[in-house]
Amino acid sequence: MEINNIWVCGIGGVGGYFGGKIAYRINHENKPRHKIYFLARGEHLQKIKDEGLILQTSMGNHLTCKPTLASNNPMDFPGPDLCLICVKSYDLDDLILKIKNNLKEETIIIPLMNGIDIYERIRKNLENCIVLPSCVYLGSHIEKPGLVIQSGNPGFFCCGPDPLHFDFNPQIIIDLFRKMKIDLNWKKDPYPSIWEKYLLVASFALVCTHAGETMGGVINDARSNLMLRDLMNEILSISKKKGIKLPENIIENTIEFCKKFPDVKPSYMRDVKKGKKNEGDLFGGAIIKMGKDHDIPTPVTSSIYSKH
Repeated sequence: MEINNIWVCGIGGVGGYFGGKIAYRINHENKPRHKIYFLARGEHLQKIKDEGLILQTSMGNHLTCKPTLASNNPMDFPGPDLCLICVKSYDLDDLILKIKNNLKEETIIIPLMNGIDIYERIRKNLENCIVLPSCVYLGSHIEKPGLVIQSGNPGFFCCGPDPLHFDFNPQIIIDLFRKMKIDLNWKKDPYPSIWEKYLLVASFALVCTHAGETMGGVINDARSNLMLRDLMNEILSISKKKGIKLPENIIENTIEFCKKFPDVKPSYMRDVKKGKKNEGDLFGGAIIKMGKDHDIPTPVTSSIYSKH
């Protein structure tokens, strides 16, 4: 198997960063054998088609990244060997239904998204392909059409075996991302990393939105801090019931880590305030559903989420 055609579905902060880095490397290969296709939309797409994607990184790089082709129609692309899915959770079902007929049996799908049930959401609509459970660590956003800015540490992602394809040899993607200067952390069991990231993102998203506070505001307010801890414990109880081993001190470690970002407002909070589509179902909805499935009470999550 070879990876020649690469799709990046969703060219926001995450897709723009990883897709941009891959495109930049391909643009500078002497004899490029890889081709990269951006699935994007609107003014952002037009700017990319006209001038390429500009990626500004925390290392001071200002990269012009030109895909082989950018379009809002996946029918314009050849079948992918590798597909990076970088959309919001509320667009995931529609995306899979839109692209599934273009995918090959052996297409490798890496969802660079937040969520503890992303694999299941994809499998609900997609029986074939190799889908690698993943989580991503990255601070980046679209500054304006055609420009993505990355801040903080260089982005990386973790992924691991598809439960339906344990015989998949990951060396092909390990080699590819090494060549593209992208940090991939392959794990035999990716779920502790996925849940650890989710515990941070989901709890702060829900509590910050409920309290109308930044992450620092939630940590420093006694009532909000208690609510945060109770919600984290609900997530932790579900993970234990599912047999996912997380560090015993994960709640304290997570809160301590987030003290470094006192002024941050979760994107979910901003979306709710603006009345926009949001990822509430990925956070509150998923916790409540999994709680019911595993007979774990989730009163804090249910109370908070019902008010959003």
